[in-house]
Amino acid sequence: MLQFIFVVIIGLSLGNAAAQDLRRVDDTELIQLLTGNSNVVVLFNKNNCQRCLEYENVVTKIHPQLEETLSAVVVQSVDGNLVSIYDPSKEPALVFFRRGIPILYHGEVNDDEILDFFNDNLEPAVKELSDDNFEHLTQASSGATTGDWFVFFYSAECTVCQRLYAVWESVGGKLKRKLNIARMNSLESGSSTAKRLGALESPAFIFLRQGKMYRYLAKQYSPEAFVQFAEKGYLTQSHPQPVPEIPSAVDL
Repeated sequence: MLQFIFVVIIGLSLGNAAAQDLRRVDDTELIQLLTGNSNVVVLFNKNNCQRCLEYENVVTKIHPQLEETLSAVVVQSVDGNLVSIYDPSKEPALVFFRRGIPILYHGEVNDDEILDFFNDNLEPAVKELSDDNFEHLTQASSGATTGDWFVFFYSAECTVCQRLYAVWESVGGKLKRKLNIARMNSLESGSSTAKRLGALESPAFIFLRQGKMYRYLAKQYSPEAFVQFAEKGYLTQSHPQPVPEIPSAVDL
């Protein structure tokens, strides 16, 4: 009788452990999930990768909390082809899709930090600017009375830009209490502003602070690099440019 009870307990324990395993999906299943209305947390992994295993262990541990607090489906994609769309540095990458809008996690492989970051970013932090609202919202040429702005100029034709969407949301999530993070379509709704600020190629990144422009010229497109620049890296530019005045009707 005792032996039977012991076997049952072991069986239940193994069953509970198996229930905690992350569900694996292929690219087709993942696309179906991402085109639905659900929140989805995806761990992009690959085989024979020690850091990927570290991520898998932590996300496996906290995936019940992720499901509950984020109202999200939690899955992993192993050696899939979609990871490069959301993280140029590839696996491992942990991405939270909020009804289709992705944000890339960056930080320590720590359960509390992951939970805190995603729960703090249930809503997108990046603002969409256009020629119509740029000056009103940023007050760029008058000294930025609405605070500092870090603006990503993108275009639909720019493949690199598309891969930075989740990265830029990550920057916004990290800095949203310190400054404004925004993006503009440099060939369409923001074309006049892009021309005015000299953001003629995509991607382009301009930090606006107190009437001055600081251009991010590095080719490091990671959340950490962008955050470092916005917090203090811009100070290394000894000759920032003044924000150009709004063109008059004669100049247009």
